[in-house]
Amino acid sequence: MLEIRSLRKTYGGHGREVEALRDITMTVEAGQFVCIVGPSGCGKTTLLRCLGGLLNPTSGEVRVGGKPVNGPPDGLAIVFQDYGRSLFPWLRVAENIELPLKSKGIGRSERRRIVTESLSAVGLGDVGKAYPWQLSGGMQQRVAIARAIAFQPRVMLMDEPFAAVDAQTRADLEDLVRRVWKQFGMTMLFVTHDIDESVYLGERVTVLSASPTKVLENLDIDLPADRDQLKTRSDPRFVELRSHVYAQIQEAKKATGRKP
Repeated sequence: MLEIRSLRKTYGGHGREVEALRDITMTVEAGQFVCIVGPSGCGKTTLLRCLGGLLNPTSGEVRVGGKPVNGPPDGLAIVFQDYGRSLFPWLRVAENIELPLKSKGIGRSERRRIVTESLSAVGLGDVGKAYPWQLSGGMQQRVAIARAIAFQPRVMLMDEPFAAVDAQTRADLEDLVRRVWKQFGMTMLFVTHDIDESVYLGERVTVLSASPTKVLENLDIDLPADRDQLKTRSDPRFVELRSHVYAQIQEAKKATGRKP
């Protein structure tokens, strides 16, 4: 579903060029849940924006469903970290979710049905008439996820979506995303700086090097499909996997500054 081949991204200005992504090659199968982790500043968000067609790579290629990405592709939705800025405060929750459906030319009755189903899927069936600013941070992020679901994407990209919420809400949202992924069968690419979160959520964890970035490892997460915040995180295999990812990232940090 996602193909990334020799992706490279540089930023230039004021006579200086910064190489953010050096050589990223990876694939994500249809319906797979992949988490991406790496040292701070390694270009995780840059990678996601290239995948979503929001940034043009300097070289290399990105394909979604076999088609080259030259702009935001059909069938792809993105959920950002800053949910407060992604929702329109002057529109009610249902209107926020309905907005991208209007752009697809979907009729009113069908839009309302999709909005109702999407809010129900994230446990917010009764807040459609509220404004985003009347909701807690965790509820606002659920609305952002509901809007992405309503778009009926084949691929969902999530850029550290739970970084701004408290620990308890974060755990609830992690379980929500797993449920949504299973229910709708979408392909999920989830960027996070939290190692434990990546192992808890993903079927695979892709570990990136320090900038200029390349893929260090694609680690299969062989935990049971049904995850539980207490049982899974206390499983010896979970501890072993998160320790392995942590060691990889620490090694990547040490390598910063070495000659490529």
